Amino acid sequence: MGDCIVIKIGSSSLTSEETGGLHRERIDYFADELAALHQQGYQVLLVTSGAVAAGFRRIGYTARPRLVHEKQAAAAVGQALLMQAYQEAFGRSGVAVAQVLLTRSDFSNRRRIQNAQRTIDELLKQRVIPIINENDTVATAELKFGDNDTLSALVANLVKAGQLLMLTDTDGLYTEDPRKNPLAKKLERVEQISAEIEQIAGGSGSNVGTGGMRSKIEAARIAMRGGIPAFIGRIVEQGDLSEAVAGNGKGTYFDTKLHTLPMKKQWVSFHSQPQGSITVDEGAETALLTGGKSLLPAGIRGSTGDYHSGDVVEVRNIRQETIGRGVVNYEAWQVQAAAGLSSDEVRQRLDVVRIEVIHRDEWVPM
Repeated sequence: MGDCIVIKIGSSSLTSEETGGLHRERIDYFADELAALHQQGYQVLLVTSGAVAAGFRRIGYTARPRLVHEKQAAAAVGQALLMQAYQEAFGRSGVAVAQVLLTRSDFSNRRRIQNAQRTIDELLKQRVIPIINENDTVATAELKFGDNDTLSALVANLVKAGQLLMLTDTDGLYTEDPRKNPLAKKLERVEQISAEIEQIAGGSGSNVGTGGMRSKIEAARIAMRGGIPAFIGRIVEQGDLSEAVAGNGKGTYFDTKLHTLPMKKQWVSFHSQPQGSITVDEGAETALLTGGKSLLPAGIRGSTGDYHSGDVVEVRNIRQETIGRGVVNYEAWQVQAAAGLSSDEVRQRLDVVRIEVIHRDEWVPM
């Protein structure tokens, strides 16, 4: 889907800081911009925040709640208000929209996320704009995305989007906070997210949402690893979104030379929950990272966790740095028994279906 575009809009862009409720004029503006892209023939997905911000005043809280159950209650009220506002705003352009609520555990379960993918594909086929948000009312604290920047990048990978655009209230990434230093320079294009880029990405800039530039950089990294270029910036005038899609936006572009990952590797890389780890020697590290090879027992130096064949495990080098993930073909006890042995020795001693501990087709470097 090269003509598929994922657009993420944060709470600060959708809500009024004065009242805490939805800013209907902004929602109308964003809906018009997305509808224009839709009418140009693009397949458009919207990842939205704003449910908690939309609902906390209506439920009776005087300030944005901090306790999990209060946020979940506010989101339960606010999600309905948010979708009603979007239905009305897109309805002015005759564009149908649909609500899709996802959690981190949905992405961790291959069957559930494949079902979600099929639903989204069908909505796009029927020229409906999916409006995607985290299911705040059921998401547990330890499994929450924390912000919808990560969610938008995972969705972009899921649908193999041509672009991910994260819209915010700043016009891109600067060398320093432009609000504090007027001499700060904007980075127009980023080809690699280096340690320096991570360092200059600050914290949250708004008390309405939970995201900041740091989370957007991490989301851009996820998108880039899946072969999807990303954009972080703002749109304020009519036609700005189309300009951003065309490469002339008010923000920073994150380019990538990578190719979109197949669905299986995408799940291994972004969505799976590793059940253990395997430590490998330098030879195996080189073979995995640059040689395009599978992981064989001879290169293994250690193992942790009680995993089973078919589980995802992390692979670490001898310095205990994570170098990738893969689907393991052995039980944990078999890996421990086979570590350091030649392939012939493993065949003689253990009853394994495949000699590769992790096959190269089910391996994803980090």
